[in-house]
Amino acid sequence: MILEGRNIGLRYPNTDNCLFENLSFKITEPGFHALFGASGVGKTSLAKIITGDLKGFSGEIKTGDMDDLLYSYNLERLPGWSSVGNHLAKITSPSHQDLMDEIIDAFGLREHIRLRFSELSLGQQNRINLIRYLLQDFQLLIMDESLANVDELTRERIILKIKDLFPERLFLYISHNIIEVSRCCDEILVFRSLHNGTRTVSVKGQNHKTGQTVEKEDLELTMLEIMHAS
Repeated sequence: MILEGRNIGLRYPNTDNCLFENLSFKITEPGFHALFGASGVGKTSLAKIITGDLKGFSGEIKTGDMDDLLYSYNLERLPGWSSVGNHLAKITSPSHQDLMDEIIDAFGLREHIRLRFSELSLGQQNRINLIRYLLQDFQLLIMDESLANVDELTRERIILKIKDLFPERLFLYISHNIIEVSRCCDEILVFRSLHNGTRTVSVKGQNHKTGQTVEKEDLELTMLEIMHAS
């Protein structure tokens, strides 16, 4: 498994400003990884380049033997004419029905699946939408603020469950929460905006897993490395 970008360049339309210039990165292991940085540095743009949803860039994206690449974001909406439970059941293959039930319970949504999407809170909507993607066949899932409006403890429980259920899949998690990415993610691509475009610096996260403990000192060191990445 490999996800690699080589000399990626992207220029804003009708301007001389480059978002990316010769940006390169490499991730070679499955698991939970992160794109981290301030708003506007290009995290979502890079995500869409990786999945093929954004064209017009220079350079090369290599995905090895990964064919099914999905992009999920927190503003997606589901049809509102039936319950979210019915919607999930209709789009889920018979082989994934047990998985669907397990994820619904793990995400704390069992009591809400009879409601319509519009009747859910923003955090519940985002969790339902994420479940929709997890029940598809994929090798890479990009989660662009997919757990926004979900409380911290629930987010961590969900991330740990995803790791347990999909140990051989690759996830790219886009978040502004430095504590969360430091604790939960393995490879963290830190975006830095420079005068000639954005660059990335790779920082090793604590990669917290079920049954493990992250020491406070180790977490703080990772956070410091992210803040000073340049």
